[in-house]
Amino acid sequence: MDSGYYAACAGFAAQSQALELVAHNLANLGTTGYRGQQATFRSLLAGGSAVAWNPLNTALNNYGVLGGSRLDLSPGSPVATGNSHDLSIAGPGFFTLQTAQGVLYTRNGSFHITSGGKLVTAEGDAVLGQLGPVSVPNGAFAVSSDGTISVDGAVVDQLRLAEFSTDTNLTAAGNSVYSAPPNSALPAATSSVRQGMLENSNVSSVAAVVDLITIQRNADLLAHALTVFDSQFNQTAVQDLPRV
Repeated sequence: MDSGYYAACAGFAAQSQALELVAHNLANLGTTGYRGQQATFRSLLAGGSAVAWNPLNTALNNYGVLGGSRLDLSPGSPVATGNSHDLSIAGPGFFTLQTAQGVLYTRNGSFHITSGGKLVTAEGDAVLGQLGPVSVPNGAFAVSSDGTISVDGAVVDQLRLAEFSTDTNLTAAGNSVYSAPPNSALPAATSSVRQGMLENSNVSSVAAVVDLITIQRNADLLAHALTVFDSQFNQTAVQDLPRV
């Protein structure tokens, strides 16, 4: 019964954490460039290496816990805005930013130019080009598909687009900003820039709601199991132990 109680407790904790991830995805349905987070689970063998395991106690003490989360890197749908400072990326690339936290990456190309001529995000983080933070003089702002920035036809800089290998672990550093391991960013080879467009969140509202309902039901079942086990423990303590 102890194993069943602990398994239900571990499962309930894992489902509660997964519920938070799904709720976070739903909260960011309208966040430009947002990448959905998907829960990953792993098994945890209670007792450690000091226990002599056999198939029975392995089955009884192998618990499922939340192992973390991974980013869904599938693209979101592009939407035209008509704003020349709005940029999106076709392909797996990311814009590179200089932030207070260091160099970060984003798919949110909702940029603007400050009074000092710096190309920045809505949060004020500098957009990086090949020459460093992008500086833009007054004039007609244009960006070509390879990220080359020109003003009144004169080349100013080229956006620093980054791509990552499939095994790179990107982690969320904000709603649509991500960090990557050092030296993991690769020059963009298959990505292109689209001016006057933004990329919607890649979270499917229907799929997220289905996940929310499923996880909530699983959590409710595990909570009920915990109540049953707790009642049995209490019954054992009150009725059986006095007889010993």
